[in-house]
Amino acid sequence: MSFRDLRNFTEMMRALGYPRLISMENFHTPNFMLVSEVLLWLVKRYEPQTDIPPDVETEQDRVFFIKAVAQFMATKAHIKLNTKKLYQADGYAVKELLKITSVLYGAMNTTGVERADLSEEDSSKFKFDLGSKIADLKAARQLASEITSKGASLYDLLGKEVELREARTESIARPLEINEAEKVMKIAIDCVLEQVQKTKDMLNNVALDEANLEAKIEKRKLELERSQKRLQTLQSVRPAFMDEYEKIEEQLQKQYSIYLEKFRNLTYMEQLLDDHRRTEQEMFEETANMLRLMQHRLKEEEQHLLKSGNNDDSNIEIQEDVGSDSEVEDRQIMKQRTTTETLLQGRAGARIVGTMQGGDTEEDEDSGDSEIDLDEDEEEEEDDDMEDDSVEIAPSKSRHRARKPEPLEESDNDF
Repeated sequence: MSFRDLRNFTEMMRALGYPRLISMENFHTPNFMLVSEVLLWLVKRYEPQTDIPPDVETEQDRVFFIKAVAQFMATKAHIKLNTKKLYQADGYAVKELLKITSVLYGAMNTTGVERADLSEEDSSKFKFDLGSKIADLKAARQLASEITSKGASLYDLLGKEVELREARTESIARPLEINEAEKVMKIAIDCVLEQVQKTKDMLNNVALDEANLEAKIEKRKLELERSQKRLQTLQSVRPAFMDEYEKIEEQLQKQYSIYLEKFRNLTYMEQLLDDHRRTEQEMFEETANMLRLMQHRLKEEEQHLLKSGNNDDSNIEIQEDVGSDSEVEDRQIMKQRTTTETLLQGRAGARIVGTMQGGDTEEDEDSGDSEIDLDEDEEEEEDDDMEDDSVEIAPSKSRHRARKPEPLEESDNDF
C-alpha cells in the first residue's frame, strides 16, 4: 500500500460517481463493510443485471461474497483478483480494487474522447482534409484486393468439394492391404532396430571407458601407496648429519647467550662513559664560568684600589701596614704556585682536581689565562704608578695579590 494508490483510488471513485465520500484514512485499519460496498457497486457498474448476494454478516457469507465477486470479474472482465488481500480489507485490498476501477475509469475516458471527436467531426464536416487520409486509403485498397483473391480461391475449392468428398469416402471405405501394411511395419521395425543398435554401441563404449577409468584409478592408488611407504621410511630414518647439526645448534645457542651478555655490558659501559663525559664537560664549564667571574671581580677590585691609592692620606697608612701585608703576600704567592701546579697536572691528565676547602677552590680553579691577564694588569699598574712613590707601589701589588675576601676585609679595617 502506498499513498499514491490511495489517492488514485479515491480520485477514480469520485470520477466514476460513487455516492459515498471515501477518505484516505478509511483503509488504515481493516474495514470489510466499506470494501464489500465498493465491490458490489463496481460490479453493478460493470454489469447492472448481475445477482450477487450482499450479505456479509457472518464469516461464511463474507467468504462466499469475495469468491463470487472474484469469479465474476475473472469470467466477465478477465481481471484476476487476490481473494486473501480483498478479505483483509485494508490497504492491500486497495491494490485489488484499483484493478477494477482503472478499467472502468479508462472506459469512461475513452467514451468521452469519442464523443468529443464526434462533436468535432460534426462541427468540421465541411473542413475535410484529404491529405491526412492517404495512408488509410492505401491500406483499404490492399485489404480489398486480398479479400477478393481469398474469396476467389475459396470459391474454387468449394466447387471441387463434391469430387473430393467422393474420393475421401472411397479411400476410407477401402480395406487395407496386408502386403503394404507389412512393408510399412518392416520399415518401422528396421528403423527401431537401428536405433537400438546405436544405443547398444554407445553402452558398450561407456563400459569400455568405465573399465579404462577403473584401471587408471587402480594405478593411481598403487602409486599413492608406494609414495606413502617411501615417506614413512624417510621419516623413520635419521640423517647422518643430524648429530652434528644438533651440536652446532647448541653451540650457537651458547654463543648467542654470550653475545647478548657482552652486548648488554657494552651498552651499559657506553652509557656510563657518556655520563662521565657529560659530568666532566659540566664541571669544565662551571670552572670556566667561575674563573671568568673571578677575573671580573679582581679587575673591579684593582680599579677600586687604584682609585683609593690616589688619596694622600692613604699613603701613610699603607707604609704602616707593609709588614702585615708582606705576610699575606707570601701566603698568596704560595697558594698561586700550588694552584698552577695542580692545573698543569690536570690539563696533562685531562682531569680536573679540586680541594675540599671553600675559599681555596676558587683560587685553585684559576687557570693560566687568568694569571696572564693579572700579569698584564700588574704591568699596566706599574707603568701608571711610576710617577708616584715607591712606597705606594708595594701596597698596591700586595693588595692585588691578596685575592681572598678575608685579607681584603682586614685591609679595609686597616684603612
